[in-house]
Amino acid sequence: MKKNDIAELLRSNPYPGRGIILGKSPDGKYAVSAYFIMGRSENSRNRVFVEDGEGIRTQAFDPAKLSDPSLIIYAPVRVLGNKTIVTNGDQTDTIYEGMDRQLTFEQSLRNREFEPDGPNFTPRISGIMHIDGGKYSYAMSILKSDNGDASSCNRFTFAYSDPINGEGRFLHTYMGDGNPLPSFEGEPERIAIPETDIDGFAKLLWDALNEENKVSLFVRYIDIESGKYESRIINKNV
Repeated sequence: MKKNDIAELLRSNPYPGRGIILGKSPDGKYAVSAYFIMGRSENSRNRVFVEDGEGIRTQAFDPAKLSDPSLIIYAPVRVLGNKTIVTNGDQTDTIYEGMDRQLTFEQSLRNREFEPDGPNFTPRISGIMHIDGGKYSYAMSILKSDNGDASSCNRFTFAYSDPINGEGRFLHTYMGDGNPLPSFEGEPERIAIPETDIDGFAKLLWDALNEENKVSLFVRYIDIESGKYESRIINKNV
């Protein structure tokens, strides 16, 4: 699979929707994660990321303009011991609760499907990072309708052991703009992670996202040896 320039991928797609990036820094020291949200409607754009314990949550920037919280207010990132969960919806809680009961990542998602927002039927995308004793692995999942047919859910899980330095995978909800929005297709895209510096990577991503549609970005670098982490949040609404 071709290794892509993440900035070029983002610049060439005005509306990837919501996106998850997981991988490893070029020096091999950090487990890298990023999550961004975009919006076309006033309701979707009326959001910010805020810290919530070891994770984050979305909240309305202007509560008076919040018309429907059902699919836009959730905790995208939660931490369970040495596992970091990143998703585009309330399935973060489903994974957290399932893995807390000793279910696997994949098993925890078996009772969830794509979002009930026809005709788009937005995929639910999820990621899990596992760091233990200086070892790092991650997995990604997408739950999507069968080519827009709401009666059938397709489930795909991709696992990555011993990730390569300076590389990652990018999974997003839409192939691009449209009506209905076309769901992501294929394996998570292989990308280069060019920055060991968290601020450099956050700036690279934020600058590449479509100016009109971008809403918020979260980036976290976790030291694979110590488990200590740094995070950055960038919100368009400030």
